[in-house]
Amino acid sequence: MSENENNNEIAHEDSNELILQRHENMRKLVNEGIDPFTGDSFTGIQSIDFVKANFVDGASSRIAGRIMAQRLMGKTIFLDLKDFSGRMQLYVKKDFIGEKGFNIFKIFDIGDIIGVDGTLFKTHSGEVTVLVKEFKFLSKSLHPLPEKWHGLKDVEVRYRERYTDLIVNDTTRDIFKKRIKIIQSIRNYLNDKSFLEVETPMMHSIAGGAAGKPFKTHHETLDMALFLRIAPEIYLKKLLVGGFEKIYEINRSFRNEGISTRHNPEFTMIEIYEAYSDCEGMMRLTEDMIRTVARLTIGTEVFEYQGRTIDLTHWKRVSFRDLMKQNFDINVEDPMEMWADKLKKNGVDVPSGKLSKTQLVKIIGDLVEPKEETHPVFVVDMFKEISPLAKEKKDEPGITARFELFMGGMEIANAYSELNDPIDQKKRFIEQVKEDPDARIDDDFIHALEYGMPPAGGLGIGIDRLTMILTNAPSIREVILFPQLRG
Repeated sequence: MSENENNNEIAHEDSNELILQRHENMRKLVNEGIDPFTGDSFTGIQSIDFVKANFVDGASSRIAGRIMAQRLMGKTIFLDLKDFSGRMQLYVKKDFIGEKGFNIFKIFDIGDIIGVDGTLFKTHSGEVTVLVKEFKFLSKSLHPLPEKWHGLKDVEVRYRERYTDLIVNDTTRDIFKKRIKIIQSIRNYLNDKSFLEVETPMMHSIAGGAAGKPFKTHHETLDMALFLRIAPEIYLKKLLVGGFEKIYEINRSFRNEGISTRHNPEFTMIEIYEAYSDCEGMMRLTEDMIRTVARLTIGTEVFEYQGRTIDLTHWKRVSFRDLMKQNFDINVEDPMEMWADKLKKNGVDVPSGKLSKTQLVKIIGDLVEPKEETHPVFVVDMFKEISPLAKEKKDEPGITARFELFMGGMEIANAYSELNDPIDQKKRFIEQVKEDPDARIDDDFIHALEYGMPPAGGLGIGIDRLTMILTNAPSIREVILFPQLRG
């Protein structure tokens, strides 16, 4: 047996002994007349952070949480209690709660959940503490917390057992608090600008609205194939046709593709549409909204992300058309069949055989995305061939009014002046079908456009990736509560 296997075996045996001890302590609680999993409530509590922020010496306090530390000192016990907001020290004295109550406290385990009533005071070191007068046992922890016997260091275990990760890792908890605040700040920003939040279907009869491989499902009653949405774009544009002029949806979308530090099959994004706006309007909204959200959630517009400085006070633009010409000698008028050949001539490893448009777009996207910039970068002047839903610039054939936003070396957002010409849109759908035999023309969307859609700007922002940037998280799994993992 290797040293590592031997250590794992010892850790497993130690954990089993601790679990058995906790079951024994549970039996002791039952013998004392205490239900270890009481269904009773413990209402009227205050958060620990609130109590600390509003400290008054001698004031009554009622808090609840999980025991995180215990220190027995003769006729007194010190405990650390943790709720969602923070930690608080408890001071348990036999003279105040009686011998029976004191003995019950002695059989509590780290991880148990209790509620206490008491009075506030500060120790000699200035720590706010609750002198416990009464208590109520609320729930028994039958497993030792990870830090007690092997530590929660394995990344896979942290993601798979997110509940324990949240208990013992304050950094993880802080990331998700910030994620919640980021989403709230985005909502407040848009609501203040008179945008309306809407909800659209998550099951689509046609997989569309973005490039990506869909998840397939089947509706039994209707006996029809359906797809989990790749993006909500088509439905949101139908709402523009219907007269909803400023709308957004914070949505869950799904793509049946790879898993990496930047990709999860199920992800969150926001799509925003504004009638009578355009790509430039979306660019201004994107910059102002992200800067506002950063100030509200992390308190600054200049911060560190994975060893580099991100400065939101200055935003740059680079031309996709210029990047393609300079790096690969690909011109806007070149047919897509030539792209692979020119990429190969410029030393790019391109798979053999005929490449789909989606494959080419992915290869080129990886090559041209700004990876080292400290400022946010708008990549503009995108080719029409890779922008089937974007409006073409009138004075620049083959170039669309579209941008992709990059921060910290990642694509964060995509936006364009929306194509509202049903004739042109149908032609582009037909070209897509020629390229991809699995693609289908969305006739209902064309029908909607034929009623007239106002000129509009549309924007999509990846919430997970934006959260990564603003919390300095190296992987998308760090900002998704329950990321997809292998079985």
